[in-house]
Amino acid sequence: MTVLPPRALDAGLTGWRGVSPRLVWVEIAAVLMSAVGGAVVGAFLLLVVPVPWIGWTVLGIVAVLTVIRLVIAPRRVRAIGWILREDDLVVRRGILLSRLVAVPYGRMQLVDVNRGPVARLLGLAELRLVTAAATSDVTLPGLPEPEAAELRDALVARAEERRVGL
Repeated sequence: MTVLPPRALDAGLTGWRGVSPRLVWVEIAAVLMSAVGGAVVGAFLLLVVPVPWIGWTVLGIVAVLTVIRLVIAPRRVRAIGWILREDDLVVRRGILLSRLVAVPYGRMQLVDVNRGPVARLLGLAELRLVTAAATSDVTLPGLPEPEAAELRDALVARAEERRVGL
């Protein structure tokens, strides 16, 4: 468990827990996969379009964006945090566009654990919370698998407790 320092958006809450630093490798893999896709498009344009600068421009843009995304990946991972409070789960994420979401236990309809291939290799999972509101789905990536399962069970138990009183 990683304890995170407070930020301005944290609304005075303390005890933030972070995700696994191994999530950086999952992010890097995603960046590189999208870079390969962009490079394929750029190479295709070099071969097909009679004006070669278009293909080189696309390749240059892909390269610059890939470097930027690789540089900020560790900071993006460190920005993800969560805290269990008495009545809700609060999740924060983002460095440029910060987001702080509080999900009341009684409003949770589904708590799902997902694992992609790279995350599975690293022993990580993603916890996804679904509520009745269409725009309130919350994901918490980069949790170690045992912690994700434990958190899922705790959230389901708390959600069941809160629904009994409704």
